[in-house]
Amino acid sequence: MAGDSSMSKGLQGFIDSQMRLWWWKVLCVACLAFATIGGMLLPVPRLNILNETIRNLYYHVPMWITMMMLYMAGFAYSIIYLRTGKLKDDIFAYQLTATGIAFSVFGMITGMEWAKYTWGEAWSNDPKQLGTALSMLIYFAYLVLRNGMKDEEKRAKISAVYNIFAFALLIPLIWILPRMVDSLHPGNGGNPAFKSYDRDFSMTIVLYPAFIGWILMGFWIASICIRTNMVRYKQENRYQYDIEKNSANA
Repeated sequence: MAGDSSMSKGLQGFIDSQMRLWWWKVLCVACLAFATIGGMLLPVPRLNILNETIRNLYYHVPMWITMMMLYMAGFAYSIIYLRTGKLKDDIFAYQLTATGIAFSVFGMITGMEWAKYTWGEAWSNDPKQLGTALSMLIYFAYLVLRNGMKDEEKRAKISAVYNIFAFALLIPLIWILPRMVDSLHPGNGGNPAFKSYDRDFSMTIVLYPAFIGWILMGFWIASICIRTNMVRYKQENRYQYDIEKNSANA
């Protein structure tokens, strides 16, 4: 337990120190500004069916990648909480996961809008759409589960276990099962993957800054939510917070 406490303390200390730095926030704004302007104005390959809608690649795919990064971080903090039992680890896990859920909604909206113009309809029961919808329902249930319990420790333990299993289900639902059947998505059912498309330099110079910008934006939003909830936690649980702080410094 001492090693777990030291690991949690070191990780949180590193994250807290990085949250207060300004350089990555400037990088985030710069990347998103370039991706937004470049995504609208720079030339793109003229591909059959996709045409100008290929520009949505700069928004749709980074949303999913950001979602995965946030879910992964929330998954890690759920494990850390189960090993340390500290409620502030639960706050990190919850806020990272909740921000990931928001990005999953953005990813679904941009994907449905793209499908409307390329596939003819926003929803076509595509295997990847169905897998994504199921994973979203699983994570929506995570929010319902947390809001349905008042006891903080019970809520933290049960939701941490649920979050671990939710992430374990996310991988096959989004990355494995849809690849085993025909799909309208690139890279499935004989459709070419975007790897052959994004080799175009005009897209590459926009796509990678978009990845960086949206990932940083996701963690920026999560960090604001974490700090806000940590202030509330300290005010409402001053005695418990002092005990955890003293045990961490011991």
